[in-house]
Amino acid sequence: MKIGVIADDLTGANATGVRLARQGFEAATMVHYNNLPSSDSYNAVMVDTDSRYAREDVAQMRVKTVLENLKKWGADVICKRIDSTVRGNIGVEIDTVLAGLGDKAVAVVVASYPDSGRITSGGYLLVNGVPLQTTDVAHDPVAPVTQSYVPAIVQKQSKYPVSYIGLETVLAGEKETEQAMRAHIAEGKRILVMDAVTDEEIESIARAMAAIKEYQMVPVDPGPLSAIYSKVFARQHANDKKIIVTVGSITTNAASQLQYLVEKTNAQPIYVDAKKLASMTESWDEETDRVIQVVLEEMKKQSILIITTNSPMAEPLNLKEIAKEQNTTQDSLAKRIADGLGKITRLVIQKSEYEIGGCFTSGGDVTASLCAIGRAEGIKLEVEVLPLIAYGHLIGGYLDGIPLITKGGMAGDKKAIYTSIQYLLAKC
Repeated sequence: MKIGVIADDLTGANATGVRLARQGFEAATMVHYNNLPSSDSYNAVMVDTDSRYAREDVAQMRVKTVLENLKKWGADVICKRIDSTVRGNIGVEIDTVLAGLGDKAVAVVVASYPDSGRITSGGYLLVNGVPLQTTDVAHDPVAPVTQSYVPAIVQKQSKYPVSYIGLETVLAGEKETEQAMRAHIAEGKRILVMDAVTDEEIESIARAMAAIKEYQMVPVDPGPLSAIYSKVFARQHANDKKIIVTVGSITTNAASQLQYLVEKTNAQPIYVDAKKLASMTESWDEETDRVIQVVLEEMKKQSILIITTNSPMAEPLNLKEIAKEQNTTQDSLAKRIADGLGKITRLVIQKSEYEIGGCFTSGGDVTASLCAIGRAEGIKLEVEVLPLIAYGHLIGGYLDGIPLITKGGMAGDKKAIYTSIQYLLAKC
C-alpha cells in the first residue's frame, strides 16, 4: 500500500508525513518536486511542489509532474495537502490533480485541523474560534485571504462545480455522509467541501469516502483527513491479515477501551473464563483448549480477534478464597490466568491458517507470559504509538518477527486500544 501526498510547501508536507508515520506508514518528504525516494523502504511519500505562491502555470506544471511521478511509483492513494488557512493555488492544484486522475476522481476538501484550532462549520473556516478573514492571513503580503467561506474560496479558482456538505450531515454518521456524497457526485460534482469540528468527524468522513469504491477519492486538507483516509483505505485493502488482541486487564479503563474498539470495528470479543484459568486443575487446560478452537473458528469471520477475561458479565474473582481452597497462593493463581492468555495467544498464532498482521497485549503480566510461553528472547522496540504504548517485533522463539504492541492496563484514554489496532493494520 503506497500513499502519495502532493504538498504546496515543505513544512506542510512534513506535518502530513508525521501524521502518516503515526498511523504506521514509513514516511518521507521529497524536497524537490521532480524526485521520488531511491529506497523501496517507504510507503508514504510527501512531495513539496513549493507552489503556494507560484504563478498558476508554474503550480500546474509542478503538480502535474509530481502526480505523474507518483502514479509511476504506484501510489494507491493520492492526497492533496493544502495550507491550514487555505492560502495559495488551492483550486488550480485540485483541478490539476482531478484532470490527471480522470473522470472517476473526486476531491473531498476538509479544511479542518482541530488540533491546531482550525475547524469548519457552515462552510466557514474558523481559526481559534474567529473567522479566517479576521486573522493575520487577511494581511498576507503575497496572497491575502479576505473571505472565510471555503466553498467560495475553492470555486473562485476551480473550473469544476463545487458542492458543500454541512456539519449536520457529517454529525449524522458515516452512512448518511456517504449517501450525501454519492448524491452530489451523481449530480456531476467533482469537488465536495465538507465541515468538521473534531477528529472523530474527520474519521467519519474518511470512512464514508472509503465506502465509495467506484470513484478515486482524493483527500484535500491540511493533513488529518489524508492520514485517516490513508489508514482506512489501507485497512480495507489489507491481504486478509488477522490482528490478535489479548487483554487480561480487568480495570474499568481497559473495559472502556475494549468497548470503544468494539463500537468502532464491530469485532465480537471472545471471552475467557478467568475463574477456570485461576486453577491448578484440569479446568485450565479445558478452558485454554476451548478458547483456542473458538478463536480459530472466528478467524473465518473476523479480522480483529479480541481475546479477553474482561467480560461485562463476569463476577469479580476472590483469588484469596480460591487460593485457600486449592492450597496455593494468590500470586500463583494470577500467573495461571496470565499464562492461560499467553498460551491461547501463542497457539492461535501458530495454528492460524491466516497470516497474522500483528498482536496487541494489554497488561504487563500477559505480555510477559506471552514472551515466556512463546520462548521469545525479547522485543525489538521501534516506536511509541502513544504514551506508555510501545510497538516492536518479537525476537526469537515460536513467534519470531511477529509485530507487537504492548500497553499497561491503566495506560491511555478510551481510544488507546483502537488507535493501537489501527496502527497495526496500517503496518500490514
